[in-house]
Amino acid sequence: MSEPDRLWADDLETGQVFRFGTHHVTEEELLDFARAWDPQDFHTDKNAAEAGAYGGLIASGLHTMSIYQKLAVTSVLYRWKVIAGKRLADVVFLRPVRPGDTLTGSLTIDAVEFDDRDRALVTSTSELVNVAGKPVMRTVVEAYVHARPKAAP
Repeated sequence: MSEPDRLWADDLETGQVFRFGTHHVTEEELLDFARAWDPQDFHTDKNAAEAGAYGGLIASGLHTMSIYQKLAVTSVLYRWKVIAGKRLADVVFLRPVRPGDTLTGSLTIDAVEFDDRDRALVTSTSELVNVAGKPVMRTVVEAYVHARPKAAP
């Protein structure tokens, strides 16, 4: 994407909704992530998971958050003039993510607060949903985004 096509904080408005692409969760991906980063048996052992509370394998919450990050960046944030994230808050896991699920979602702008350093703190709420449209995760994110430089007086 060329620099002139990128969005500045000035281009973002409260209530604006940005849609994500999709990500298909394979059993292999789920197991690989869990073995490396969250090796609890309901994430890593198919037999134990089937006998457990969830009746089968489920993705780690950290895996779900990683999928959110990938979708947010590749679908939305790559277009913004992002400086850095400030806070990830109120992460809520609403239902399990299972092998074979396809996830998508959206990001909604809650606030754009400009400061005197040619930037704004952009607060957004994001939600991931499965193919049935059922929410699996919700979070609030604060990130600094470049604002257009103000003309010198």
